[in-house]
Amino acid sequence: SSYSGGKNNGSNERLEFLGDSVLQITVSQYLFTNMTTVPEGGLTKLRASIVCENSLYNFANRIELGKYILLGKGEEMTGGRTRRSILADAFEAMIAAVYLDGGMDAAMAMIMRFVPSIEALKSGKVKLGDYKTVLQEIIQKNPEEKISYEVIESSGEQHKKHFTAQVLLNGQVIGKGSGLSKKEAEQEAAKEAVSLMGYDVG
Repeated sequence: SSYSGGKNNGSNERLEFLGDSVLQITVSQYLFTNMTTVPEGGLTKLRASIVCENSLYNFANRIELGKYILLGKGEEMTGGRTRRSILADAFEAMIAAVYLDGGMDAAMAMIMRFVPSIEALKSGKVKLGDYKTVLQEIIQKNPEEKISYEVIESSGEQHKKHFTAQVLLNGQVIGKGSGLSKKEAEQEAAKEAVSLMGYDVG
């Protein structure tokens, strides 16, 4: 199915509405079935972290959804193809398109490609520390996904250098950070990525 990312496209907004509903019930069922000791409030918080705009934006980036969105000239000229809200909405519309084409089973299978593993979810609140490992745990449910890091800037004298790094998922930047060493900068980049996915980094 084809659809437009423009906000003034009524049919696309209807797809977003349907896609959001399918996403909510899929994630709710997944959490209810697998997180049997977590009370209702905890399930709600977990679901919110998975279906929030930041998470949907990152899901859309994994599959480079922005390349396939039809935009008006105005949106195209103002960076709509990479805008967080447009990509998140387009991801919901895509869920609806899969649902209408293949039914609930197909839609749920597609959604589960992106939902973090139960192991990652059970870790609860992410503690300050090894965010690179945390990020890897979140992503590893999909073995085809590839995380890489690169230092994009260094400044200062030799004994007082300052580094800026970014973390990429399948070549797409999902977080940036800085520190007094390359490792610290990479950890900060991973921390931002985890935070943007909707997880509490404390």
